[in-house]
Amino acid sequence: MGRRLACGPAPQCPCRDRDNDGVKEILPEIEAWKKDGERVVVATVVATRRSAPRPIGTSLAISESGKMCGSVSGGCVESDVFENAQEVFRTGEPKLLSYGISDDLAWSVCLPCGGEIDVFVEPVE
Repeated sequence: MGRRLACGPAPQCPCRDRDNDGVKEILPEIEAWKKDGERVVVATVVATRRSAPRPIGTSLAISESGKMCGSVSGGCVESDVFENAQEVFRTGEPKLLSYGISDDLAWSVCLPCGGEIDVFVEPVE
């Protein structure tokens, strides 16, 4: 999984407060970034278990310059998804990430709601 970070708020972005940040909702930002010549990675919630913070299909777009739009967890795992997106930019290979409640909350990425999510991170062509 990437670097382990403590739970905390996600960086703010202009479209973060939407009800369901699916790809449709973040597409205008993706298109604008691509038009500006940036590479883009999209992270999408592909599975949830128990009390997950966001539904399946919720997405987060990350530009190569570090801009973010959307959310996959409401703030707890976005920093780790961002770190993993940097690897996807480097390798071009998608990644499947899994997050849930941790026994050692001080040193891991976690979902304090007790749920679990799987997030697929892939480059946008």
